[in-house]
Amino acid sequence: MAKELNEDTGFTVSIKTLVAIGAAITTIVGMWFALQADIAEAKELPAPADPEVTRMEFDMKDQMIRQTIMTTQEDVKEIKKSIEKIEDKLYE
Repeated sequence: MAKELNEDTGFTVSIKTLVAIGAAITTIVGMWFALQADIAEAKELPAPADPEVTRMEFDMKDQMIRQTIMTTQEDVKEIKKSIEKIEDKLYE
C-alpha cells in the first residue's frame, strides 16, 4: 500500500547532508556571480583591432607557399621514379 503525504508526514535529514546541500548551493551561487562579473568586464573591454596584412607579409607568405608547391612537385617526381623502378623489378 502506498504511503500518503500530509501535514503529519515527517522525514529526517542529517546535519552532514544539510551542510553538503548548503555548500553546493553556495558554490553554485558564487560561480554565477563570478560569471556575471566576467561578462560585465568583457563588455567594457575594447573590441580587438582588425588584423591588417601588410604587402610584405603577403608577399612572404605567397613566396613560401609557392616554394612549398615546387618542393612537393619535386618530391612527387622522385616518388614516381621510385615507383617505376619498383614496377620494373617486380614485373621482370
